[in-house]
Formats: sequence, structure tokens, C-alpha cells
Amino acid sequence: MKGMAKPRLSVARIWNMSMGFFGIQFGFALQNGNASRILQTYGAEVEHLSLFWLAAPLTGMIVQPVIGHYSDRTWNRLGRRRPYFLFGALATALALILLPNSSMLAYLLPPMLIGAGMLTLMDASINVAMEPFRALVADNLPDEQRSQGFSAQTFLIGAGAVLGSSLPYLLATYGGVSKTAAPGVVPDNVIYSFYIGAVVLLATILWSIFTSSEYTPEEFERFNPEHTEQASSAGLAAIVKDFSSMPAAMKQLGVVQFCSWFALFSMWVFTTPAVAQHIYKVLPGDTSSATFADAGNRVGFLFSIYSAVSAIYALILPVIARKTSRKAAHAFSLAAGGLSLISIYFIRTPELLFLPMIGIGLAWGSILSTPYAILSSVIPSHKTGVYMGIFNFFITFPQIVNGIFGGLIVKHLFHEKAIYALVMGGGFMLAAAIAVLYVKDRENKKSEKEMPVYSMS
Repeated sequence: MKGMAKPRLSVARIWNMSMGFFGIQFGFALQNGNASRILQTYGAEVEHLSLFWLAAPLTGMIVQPVIGHYSDRTWNRLGRRRPYFLFGALATALALILLPNSSMLAYLLPPMLIGAGMLTLMDASINVAMEPFRALVADNLPDEQRSQGFSAQTFLIGAGAVLGSSLPYLLATYGGVSKTAAPGVVPDNVIYSFYIGAVVLLATILWSIFTSSEYTPEEFERFNPEHTEQASSAGLAAIVKDFSSMPAAMKQLGVVQFCSWFALFSMWVFTTPAVAQHIYKVLPGDTSSATFADAGNRVGFLFSIYSAVSAIYALILPVIARKTSRKAAHAFSLAAGGLSLISIYFIRTPELLFLPMIGIGLAWGSILSTPYAILSSVIPSHKTGVYMGIFNFFITFPQIVNGIFGGLIVKHLFHEKAIYALVMGGGFMLAAAIAVLYVKDRENKKSEKEMPVYSMS
């Protein structure tokens, strides 16, 4: 049975309901740019960094399908998805405050173990808040507006990442905050950045909660009459059933996601040691010198560049997809990212490192939006949350594989030269660009100008 067509939402409504992604990515960027540095400060060896980073994909693999499953079935005064935004925001803010201060809790456990625990808490909390945001776009928007909705999220993700990634560098360079500290202690510029991140994350998620609306159960039934089918498949066992019966296009996208996120994990984990060794000539084990601090700050600033590019690219990506196709746009973006990662090997001066960040920004901007726009058109509306959560498996699994084997590869195959991990990542991203061309996408080419715009109350 086909339901009523969903009304188009105004631009303001689309941006309000995704504003929390700005804060989530602000905190996530702080983690991406500084977690390896913090863990090395606490004594982690470079070949073990990928093992600590397993916290993110492991928690995501468990948390997102469960949160998606239950958010599909949650209806209370806050709505369907927004209760999870709030809980995730509070827990993530707490982890942002505690992670760079793990050395203060050394009387309980070694700082490295406490830091790893706070990293796990942050990852789990971010997953709780993040998954329902993507489902909310599919809940509220008609198919022809979903690319716009996911692109708005990508812009906010990019903008949040720009500030989050560059904040330690800005505080040290222009704010006069110390960028060095005693061995085993995180510098003040990083600590203060995490405090600011906690405030920004809470503020933006509260903005989304109080300025956006969700359809009531009755309204949702009118738009999605097949939603009543879910009553017979409640319970966690339904997640396993849904996983086994996922659409073919979702499986094909899984191959693309595996290669893409294997590459991204390599970049996040190994860029700091790669730049420190390959560009700044820092010796292995040197984590307290000013040169290592400069390399770490530079990497944070570089990550802000690719995030800025992704934010701008997100605004024009829907236009490119309409002129060509979503698959072609994604393939081009991934190819640009793969070649850019490989090109870092050939750079010898820090000043030129901004160049590959442009191509990486194109890939990141498309990775955050295009697969979800394709996915939302092939999954049943009454299972949007759980399938968005299950889709996260194709993000977390490659990171787990990389986390287990990436450090071993760097140590034994690459002889502790982290730069080759970035080259390897570039190869995987090029493979993703080829794989996406074989995805069976069900595009809605209807012009967004053909339908009137409504504001959802």
C-alpha cells in the first residue's frame, strides 16, 4: 500500500534538524586530530595506535544497529529520534572533558588505559547521537529532497570539523596557549580545545532538539502505511533478520564503504606519525619535543582544510549528481581522494601538504552524503533506523580489520614508516571509486523545483 507523499520542508527546517551534526563533528574532529597524539603522550607505541582506535568501530558496530532498531519504535514527548540525540550529547561532552585529563586519574589506572576508556566512551556516545540524525532526514524528507538533506548534514559536518580540527593550532598560534607540556601530560591547547568542544556539542544538539519537529505516529502512518508491518518483527532478533534480508544495492554499497573507510581509518590513525616522520624528520618515540607538537598541530590544521573543502563541496554535490548521476559523482570524488592520499608520499615540505587535502575533502564530502542518499531510496521506510544502523557495519568492519592488521603491517611490512599506510589507504579509495560504478542505484531525478515547499509544524 502506498502512502501519502511527504510535504517538502523549508530550507530552515532542513538545517535546524541537522544542526547537531555541527557539534558532533566538532567533537569527532578533535578526537580524530588528537587521539593518536594523546595516546602517544600517555606511552602508546605507533604500531599499537590502530588497536586503540578499534574502540570507534567496535562500539559503532554494536551501538548503531541497536539504537536504530529502538529509535524506529520510540515515541515520547521528545519524539522518535531526539531522545537519543540528548543522551548521546551529554555522554559525549563528559568524555571530551575527561579524555585529555586522563593523567589526573593515574591513581586509579595507568593514564593510557584511562585514555582508551574515555575514547571508547566518546565513540559509543557519538554513535548514539549520530545514527538517529541520519534516520531523521529519511523520516522527514521526501525522496527528491534527501540529497539536499544529507548535503546539509555534510556541510555542517565539514564546518564543525574545520573549527574542531584547527582549534588546538589556533589556540597555540594566536591565543598564546602552551603547545608543549611535561612528558606524559597533554598540552593546554589540546585540553582547552576539548572543553570548548564539549560546550559546542551540547549547544548545537539542544538547538536541533528544540527547533525541529518530528511527525506524530499518526502522521507517520499516513506517509508510511507499511510501518504497521514492524509490529510482528519487534525485538533484537529482528536486527539479525533484517541484516540477512538487506537489499542488493545495500550489499553493493557495502563493498564501496569497506574500501572507503579502510582508507579513512588509515588516514586518521597514521597521518600524525607519517607527517612527523616523513616531513618533520621526527625520530620514532619522540612525543614530547616541540617538533612533534608542530607536526601534530599541523595535522589538525590539515584536517580542518579537508573538512572545509568537504563543507563547500557538499553544497554543489547534489547539482553534480543531478547533472550526471549519484554513482558518477561519488566515483569522481573517491578517485580524487585516493590520488591525494598517495600524493602525500611525494611531498617534502609542510607548506605543500594543503594540496592533497583538497582531493581528500572531495572524497570526505561525498562519503558523508552520497551513500546515504542512495541507501535511503532502496530501504523500507518503516525500517530506516535499523537499516541505517546496519549500514554502519560496512563502516565499522573495515576499521576493525585495519585496526587489527594495520599496526602489524606498518611495523613488519612497512618497517614502521607510517607514510606507506597513507599510500595503502589511497589504493583502497581508488578501489572504492571503481566499485561504486557497479551499484544499482534507484535515483529520483524529479526536479526539486517541481514541488512546493511546506514548513512542517
